[in-house]
Amino acid sequence: MSGGFTHFDEQGRAVMVDVGAKRDTVRRAVATGVIRMNEATLEMIAAGGAKKGDVLGVARVAAIQAAKRTSDLIPLCHPLALTHLAVEFDLDREKSCIHCKVTAELAGKTGVEMEALTGVGVGLLTIYDMCKAVDRGMVIEGVRLLRKEGGKSGVWEAA
Repeated sequence: MSGGFTHFDEQGRAVMVDVGAKRDTVRRAVATGVIRMNEATLEMIAAGGAKKGDVLGVARVAAIQAAKRTSDLIPLCHPLALTHLAVEFDLDREKSCIHCKVTAELAGKTGVEMEALTGVGVGLLTIYDMCKAVDRGMVIEGVRLLRKEGGKSGVWEAA
């Protein structure tokens, strides 16, 4: 890790990072996570038989809305004008889980990692909320950044 934490001033007080002098660049972030569940729960979701309706459709909208509202949830995040947001769900019957991947993009002065991560987290939480009546033992795990592009630091990719 280069340097120190960026969200503190010299006195150790929390601050929003000043990005005013930075130039706009195209920035992109990809995050992922997974929710593990009983096989029967996964089959209900796949068949569209959940009592609350289209689980993945609602989770997709929730992930998009959350990514757009990240600065309302994470205190020191800048409000960003996202130019693109994609949410993908992949059902893995062999492992009885659903993978979520969120890609966030913009042209701006700061990155979109937090937006992608927030989208994944809320998308998976929405699946949990919609299915908890039949499976309270679901586990959300592995929420992480896969890749970020743009800005002074360029490209970073998870190992």
